[in-house]
Amino acid sequence: MILEILIFIAGLAVLSWSADKFVYGASALATNIGVSPMVIGLTIVAMGSSAPEIVVSATASLNSNPDTAVGNAIGSNITNIALVLGITAILKPLMVSSSTIKRELPVLLSVTLLAVYFLADGHLSFIEGLVLIALFVFTIGGLTWISLSAEKNDPLHTETADEIPRDVPPSKAIFWVVLGLIFLPLSAHFMVDSAVHIARYLGMSELLIGLTIIALGTSLPELAACIAGVLKGEDDLVLGNIIGSNIFNILAVLAMPGLISPGIIDENVANRDMYAMLFVTVLLILFSFNIRGTRQINRWEGVAFVVCYLAYCAFLFI
Repeated sequence: MILEILIFIAGLAVLSWSADKFVYGASALATNIGVSPMVIGLTIVAMGSSAPEIVVSATASLNSNPDTAVGNAIGSNITNIALVLGITAILKPLMVSSSTIKRELPVLLSVTLLAVYFLADGHLSFIEGLVLIALFVFTIGGLTWISLSAEKNDPLHTETADEIPRDVPPSKAIFWVVLGLIFLPLSAHFMVDSAVHIARYLGMSELLIGLTIIALGTSLPELAACIAGVLKGEDDLVLGNIIGSNIFNILAVLAMPGLISPGIIDENVANRDMYAMLFVTVLLILFSFNIRGTRQINRWEGVAFVVCYLAYCAFLFI
């Protein structure tokens, strides 16, 4: 048991590191060929923050653990909003002023409702997985269009430009991309395998391990990045990364079990978990959206998010 825990921690550490290096290399390559920082931020960086979840979900599906993969997708979205964003807002209230983010929020709600529709019958089919991955490709194009048409004075534009790596030699950028692509699946394999062993030892279901241990583990790097970002005053970038990551979690991460291991999923997903994901998503929109201009996610709203997360976790183990 102790060995499995150590393997899980080591796998998580390597997974987070390799995802970070992959994003660094891919962003540097995109910069070198003249892609705008806004496009990089809304596509490559957002995809990179979901890379651990995507690889873990694919690995779990290949290992015939679709409930773990589904739990990872849903649990990561709940954790990103209720825990990561909640803690970040408690540390420092988040100013929401980017018009780009306000256009992303309806997209997040739409794909969340689609996920609820697909999961409501307790079955995730190959066709539904295909629809999700097709929408993922379409969304990448849509976000690229949004970023290209965004106003130059949009706060997200400046914050994103400050975070994009520059003057990185192409050979070095390619090296980090290749290294990330090698270590992402390797670390995910060991992480999922050890998580399944831990779950069985503790008597937890595959779904529960995906909703809690794996979801929390893959969201910890996001928490560190959000705290660092908000302390630097990059509020819109922090919120944009969370929203983008959650969109990709539904479209790409949830697509993996549908494409690789379609079939019946744990009934608790349809009866409990998908509604929890929808609830915190709606709460995020209510706290963020203000058509009159700047809106702030204050500390009390951050506390509300964290309370929701703790209540949900308590309900899981009752």
